[in-house]
Amino acid sequence: MAATRLIVPQYRLVTAEILYRRPDHPGLLQSFVWQTRDETPDYPRLHEFLAWWSRTLDGALHSVRLYTGERATGDWRPATDYVTMH
Repeated sequence: MAATRLIVPQYRLVTAEILYRRPDHPGLLQSFVWQTRDETPDYPRLHEFLAWWSRTLDGALHSVRLYTGERATGDWRPATDYVTMH
């Protein structure tokens, strides 16, 4: 009898930083931050939201960064410049 492994979904806070192209100025990228509790490792709510975004909104998706509350091992550094556009 083969051993079966029960996979229990883990829910955690997920923060997605979405970069998208502005419809009126396609050369500019704008950032949007979205948070939800989602199931790891498949993130079904995030995929559902991104599919809705693609179907409904005019701003074409450029990239998505995902933060899951786990300690980052990469490229964190303090911001040195801020730009405000009105």
